Amino acid sequence: MKKLAAIILTLTIALSLTAALAGEPLSIIATENPHAQILELVRNDLAALGFDLALTVVSDYVVENPATSDGSVQANFFQHIPYLASYNETVDEANKLVGVVFTHFEPLALYAGTKVSLADVAAGDKIAIPNDPTNLNRALLLLQDAGLITLPEGTTLESTATKEDIVSNPHGLEIIEANAELIPGLRSDVAYAVINGNNAVLAELIPYSDGLYAEGPESLAAKGYVNLIAVRADNAEAPWVKALQTALYTQKVYDLIVTSGFAPTFTPAAQ
Repeated sequence: MKKLAAIILTLTIALSLTAALAGEPLSIIATENPHAQILELVRNDLAALGFDLALTVVSDYVVENPATSDGSVQANFFQHIPYLASYNETVDEANKLVGVVFTHFEPLALYAGTKVSLADVAAGDKIAIPNDPTNLNRALLLLQDAGLITLPEGTTLESTATKEDIVSNPHGLEIIEANAELIPGLRSDVAYAVINGNNAVLAELIPYSDGLYAEGPESLAAKGYVNLIAVRADNAEAPWVKALQTALYTQKVYDLIVTSGFAPTFTPAAQ
């Protein structure tokens, strides 16, 4: 009996120590790569700082912000500054989110579909572009910069241009709008495709090596479309936000971003 009591006491102490050593849960929802890949890279670093990462990986851009606004998760990692601003315009003050950790720029690029060169562009060619308002405008600006179309004078990254706004389309290109995550799979059906950075990575495409035309690292887009971790405003100064910044602003995360073909927007912290 004494032996059984000793075993129970030992187990109780062990469980108590385990609970004491367990980190505070940190729930984040993210798209696959590079966002989820980056978070997995720093999982142990977050644990060392006292936070256990609970990562939910999704493939679209629909659920992340609402889930963060309603408190289902503490943070999200999938979007750039204008996309967050666009979301905030659709919700009341209590549900608005703020960016807290700014990490990298994912260039939008034009990739080959059935055509392997922009020199092959022909009348009536189809080009697939993202259909969400922010990236739709950005994709049209990319096509303009590539010399394929002309938009109204004064169109900027802050505009909300659609294909109906195109003022010159000398090749009579057919612009096909689709959900961003579906576009890599449409390349066999279109001449060219404009693909977001993270969806390009999933399709094993590197913007600056595989793209036929891409936003440059010194472009206005690079300064405006920085990817970020977003949280509710009342969490902006939370200890786990500071831990995320500490874990992410490191050389290994910087190197992963570069390897993925993207441009880091931070300086690695001294280790």
